[in-house]
Amino acid sequence: MKFVSFQYQDKDHLGFSIDGKVYDVHKCGVKLNLNLPDNMKDFLNQQESIIHDVKKLHDSIAHSPKDFVIVQDPILLSPVPHPTSVRDGYAFRQHVQTMRKNRGAEMAPEFDQFPIFYYSNHNATFGPGEVLLEKDHFVRMDYELEVSVVIGKRGINIPVDKADDYIFGYMIWNDLSARCLQMEEMKLSLGPAKGKDFANTFGPYLVTKDELVNKKINTPEGEKYDLVMKARHNGTQVSEGNMKTMDWTFAQIIERASYGTELLPGDIIGSGTVGTGCYAEINSTATRKAEAEGVTYTPTWLEPGDTIELEIEGLGTLTNTLTLRNPNYSILAKKKNI
Repeated sequence: MKFVSFQYQDKDHLGFSIDGKVYDVHKCGVKLNLNLPDNMKDFLNQQESIIHDVKKLHDSIAHSPKDFVIVQDPILLSPVPHPTSVRDGYAFRQHVQTMRKNRGAEMAPEFDQFPIFYYSNHNATFGPGEVLLEKDHFVRMDYELEVSVVIGKRGINIPVDKADDYIFGYMIWNDLSARCLQMEEMKLSLGPAKGKDFANTFGPYLVTKDELVNKKINTPEGEKYDLVMKARHNGTQVSEGNMKTMDWTFAQIIERASYGTELLPGDIIGSGTVGTGCYAEINSTATRKAEAEGVTYTPTWLEPGDTIELEIEGLGTLTNTLTLRNPNYSILAKKKNI
């Protein structure tokens, strides 16, 4: 199943995406005498007890779509508009190793010892469409091509061999990154904070695991999926990778994240950036090559008005246009001079 959240009368509502059309789960459920939740938060909190009825409704719509009303011109939000938390992992060795090599650093041995993650801002959650950003965000503005999972049930101290059972589904995640802000603050060994806390975009769908079964790869450390990942900037492809190249599985990340901490329905956990999946990596690789050849390379970043599309096989395409909100306000200009 593909779930969406859409906006109507300033509220978020739960929907199915079936054959490119959106159906209101609650309203369509009434037709079958089913009292189903009207939003994603309530659905995820109840899904273990109502999933049979939800599947029944989905199958009924798929079999007889003319019997159900389509949502006209839906405004799609993040499939999970109000996540209980957002964690982002660091699971693709290619990305980590390339970034470290490009700045002259050895690969950190700790990468192979345990999966790590950081907390992002769960309130800065957006879906497809326009994203408003500030002036400072566009100083080396970057995308990050990632896949994320949504936790579907409560759990604490979850072992790796049980962890995949806690995943309800998968979404595309664009972890938008203001590299100037990020690099400045991380010199103080904290963060990422202001470089990351302003916009996480997800969508367009929350895709359940049964939709991806033909792409599943079972491993002793948990499930992987053979899903091609691409990014396009203003229509031109700039990245390509594959989800199966994750060096840490989501099951392993969940095991660590749940140690001594209860995971909740609606928690989002990201993979981190796939190899070549951001301009920070692409630019640093191209710069290092250009220096070796004695030529000049001009880095590319996202600019106001640009469109960035992230596409993951089976998960759809997440499209965002970046818009400058306030051209006159800057915190970079407020730094103290010592």
